[in-house]
Amino acid sequence: MRTEEELNQAIDTYADMVKRICMVHLKNKADMEDIFQNVFLKYYEDDTIFANDEHEKAWLIRVTINACKDLLKSFFHSRMVPIDDFLNVQMEIPRDKQNYEVLSKVLSLPTKYKNVIYLYYYEEYSVEKIAEILRKKPASVYTLLQRGRKLLKDIIEKEEY
Repeated sequence: MRTEEELNQAIDTYADMVKRICMVHLKNKADMEDIFQNVFLKYYEDDTIFANDEHEKAWLIRVTINACKDLLKSFFHSRMVPIDDFLNVQMEIPRDKQNYEVLSKVLSLPTKYKNVIYLYYYEEYSVEKIAEILRKKPASVYTLLQRGRKLLKDIIEKEEY
């Protein structure tokens, strides 16, 4: 188990990243807050000794993505209507308008493309690091990036007409 000081340091360093990953996957503030707490609770209870900051960051990304996928697959989640949809509340994403518009297009992509595009462009990971995080071959990541970019381009061009 980690100390409270280690937990606070991790939250200070990685909170924004974890929240953004949750919003990309869940598109719901309440679910994002739940997963955020669960991720850092797992971090607090986990005994993994990280080789460096990149290892710690990659671990948190993997745990966050898995927690989001688990929530989306859960019976409870598939049977509920998000309160944001019910109240017609807009998501809060702290980006300027142009980045928000691009991010909203990225959010519309299938998950396999959304993950690699987010990690590559927003978290600025190399293809090799993304392959390691997502447990895929680098060639697969290159393919997903290429197909995701093409899909994103098609979406943007279609909306321009």
